[in-house]
Amino acid sequence: MNGFIVMTYRQIKRFASAKSRLVTSIVNPVIWIAFFGLGWSNVFNFPGARTVFGGLDYLTYLASGMVAMTIMMGSFISGISVIWDKQFGFLKETLVAPTSRAEVILGRAFGDSLVTVFQGFIILAMMWFIAPQIRLAGAIPALVYGMILSMGFTSLGITLSIKLSSSEGFQMIVNLMTMPLIFMSGVFYPIENMPEWMRAIAYVNPMTYAVDGMRSWLTGVSRFDPTLDIGLLSVLTLALLLLATRTYNKATIED
Repeated sequence: MNGFIVMTYRQIKRFASAKSRLVTSIVNPVIWIAFFGLGWSNVFNFPGARTVFGGLDYLTYLASGMVAMTIMMGSFISGISVIWDKQFGFLKETLVAPTSRAEVILGRAFGDSLVTVFQGFIILAMMWFIAPQIRLAGAIPALVYGMILSMGFTSLGITLSIKLSSSEGFQMIVNLMTMPLIFMSGVFYPIENMPEWMRAIAYVNPMTYAVDGMRSWLTGVSRFDPTLDIGLLSVLTLALLLLATRTYNKATIED
């Protein structure tokens, strides 16, 4: 397991030395809450509005989903480090290293996931001050969902970055994919209020089950059974992890 441990340590150390990455990951959801959440919470401040959001005020509904959004976006964008490793030659070293490629890719994904879950924990702590209905007792189970979600989207980011050589191209693809995935996951509004074609996409979106499961533990409100959430989320994440491992195994030093 040396390859796994070394890559996990490396990804954590890279994050610790990049303070701007931590600041950006925190500022982004705070902006969403400030300019989106606070504004719309006043729009939904009328009799009967809470029934739309399972009895929650809109700010609490949004805040519980914002933790999942932070983890997902941080995980997806972390795949860009593979492109940087290509440019600096580190990827070639891992490809020829005397260790299993599966260990390397799992260590990279696990290290980045620990980092993004830590970011999610910071956001969760901040959200509690503006949405006191959030139950801190459910923080640990919610972050377990976040860890599984992070492993999935980190793996997807790694898969894309192995196939690409341009960090600009990678960022464009990530930006193109993240917004639909976020809006079709229940972060901003219940999926039962979506058009049918959007609901169909939401049901195969890993974010949907992470958001629902985390919201269940943090607020007691959910659409699905939490065990169903974690089961389907785990299956989708495992599929993305296997895809990343297979793509990495096929990579050559010329890629």
